[in-house]
Amino acid sequence: MALCLLLVALVACGGRTAADPARADVQRVLDRRAAAVLAHDAAAYARTGTGTGFDHLSAIPLAAWSYRVRDVERTGDTATADVELRYRVEGYDRGPVTAGRTVRLSRDGGGGAWSVESDRPAKESGQQPWDQGAVEVVRGTHSLVLGVGQSTAMLRRFADLADRAVPAVSDAWDGDWSRRVVVVVPRSVEGMAGLLGSPASSYRGIAAVTTGETGGREHAPADRIIVNPDAYGLLGSLGKQVVLTHETTHVATRADTTSATPLWLSEGYADWVGYRGSGRTAAQAAPELADAVAEGRVPARLPTDEDFGFTAEAQELARAYEGGWLACRMIAEQWGEDRLDAFYRSVGAHAKRAGAVEDALREVLGTTPDDFTARWREYLRTRLA
Repeated sequence: MALCLLLVALVACGGRTAADPARADVQRVLDRRAAAVLAHDAAAYARTGTGTGFDHLSAIPLAAWSYRVRDVERTGDTATADVELRYRVEGYDRGPVTAGRTVRLSRDGGGGAWSVESDRPAKESGQQPWDQGAVEVVRGTHSLVLGVGQSTAMLRRFADLADRAVPAVSDAWDGDWSRRVVVVVPRSVEGMAGLLGSPASSYRGIAAVTTGETGGREHAPADRIIVNPDAYGLLGSLGKQVVLTHETTHVATRADTTSATPLWLSEGYADWVGYRGSGRTAAQAAPELADAVAEGRVPARLPTDEDFGFTAEAQELARAYEGGWLACRMIAEQWGEDRLDAFYRSVGAHAKRAGAVEDALREVLGTTPDDFTARWREYLRTRLA
């Protein structure tokens, strides 16, 4: 009994290790900090610790903002907290964006209150826009543009492009979606890479990407179109519109895009919507594949997921996108646009990748993989000749 009493502060006899009160104290501090963010109360925010960064995010229309402390490592009067940040943009996010954060805190000796010293992205997490500077917000009819280091006029142009993209996608895709998009425009490709938590070299030739989780509507709560302003700025007016429409298509189809959906279909469909109504011929929109066909190098198979890797050679990556686009274009021309949409949904509804395309080809298009591939190869020869 004496030994049990001696250790009661550390271990309950026959029970669990006593909880460190620092975790609950840190949670309370972060709860107050979250309330200050939502209330746009800079003074209340500063009372929880450093006020750095508060002005960077004050323009973002937030519907929710909260922290969940997952772990705390404490050394005397300093602590490092592993925290999950959850937030929603008002009018755009069906569910919260989640982000890992590393929050460092300190307190005065003698058991004083904890105070936030810094709040940064966790090691395996990408940055949030406000980590890169003050976020400017421009609203469109169907869009919200968040920019860092860009002029208001530039952000307005992105809003205009997105506002044209949303109706174009809705006209092609008959599925249920929000018909709104959030576009993030960082200062440079390095800023884009920071948001995605990847090296800048992975995105130098990529004009934009869409982030979001696949796997059904409940897993697709908050998509973001993230622009690489360096690559995007090199595009002509048509190219800029095609890219924004392509990425908006990913937002629209997210709930029906699952692990069963091959990239040739998801990327090809997005390009099909992007070029739909543009008047561009197959050869004009698929120059790399056109060159290959002219040289007698007609692909023997549809592009694989590996062909779409950002580390692939530029020409190889272009041929993968072009091949997927022409496969979807062929379906729309030979079976009809409604069948293309139904085919997309049928593939995504499959429980696993194996058999998904095969079943959808049979059930929706009434064909087989071998026949479809042969028709696609002939389509390339005739359309790209």
